[in-house]
Amino acid sequence: MTTPLPSWPPRRTDRRTTAPYVAVPREPADPARTGRRWVRRRARGMTADAAVAALDVARQNSRHEDLAGDERGPAELGEWERIVQLLADTPPGTVYDPDTDDVVRAELAADAAAAAAREAELREAMRIAARADEVQALRELGTLDQTEPRTGDEAVREELTRRADGYVQADVDAWLARAIAIHLGHYRDPAAREAAVGLLTPPVLAHAALLAELLRLVPGVDVGQLAFAARLASTEPEAAGDLAAFLARPPRAVTTSPSAHPQSPGT
Repeated sequence: MTTPLPSWPPRRTDRRTTAPYVAVPREPADPARTGRRWVRRRARGMTADAAVAALDVARQNSRHEDLAGDERGPAELGEWERIVQLLADTPPGTVYDPDTDDVVRAELAADAAAAAAREAELREAMRIAARADEVQALRELGTLDQTEPRTGDEAVREELTRRADGYVQADVDAWLARAIAIHLGHYRDPAAREAAVGLLTPPVLAHAALLAELLRLVPGVDVGQLAFAARLASTEPEAAGDLAAFLARPPRAVTTSPSAHPQSPGT
């Protein structure tokens, strides 16, 4: 038979005002953490002797309960043991206060950081979705090529590809490659162009590199005349990258040896 834990401290009759609800992503369910928090609430205000008594009851209950596959029960028992040890190391008469418990404070700080990270991820996902809607609208209007890319548009490309069930967004890829090649939008910053190497696919990067070299070799050429670069990069990205690297090599100086010159008569 399960023995109920003693009520500690006595229940209060006054009601606390709850904080307003904030719509943030919920933390994942964790039975062990739930058990530890329950123990801390029960242990608030307990002396060392009261905590020992509660631990004894928890141990008795654990003998009569099936703990197979249960994470909460062992976590509660372990937390009672930790609190008993904590109070044993304090002066007599000290009561347990989770607000001053270093373990609890560290856990709360970690929880707050995790919640902030989840909220930031949610905000970023919402931003990417909104920007993807905007890019899609620009595509439909036929004005995407006149639009400067922004920081994070690499993730927008991934979102558009996901929405299309993995279909390659050729026009978006060409838009980003062209922007990298001519340093348009946030790609004016060398750091943004360098970061793009780890954010975009090899075909897009090869297209951008090949475009940049072709534009350098033929100043003033219309980018529309270089559509073949996109086709080459999409079908043979490694070859397109090799070609771009070849075109980027500085020209070698041509030297002639003295024996190559015809000798004058009589010498």
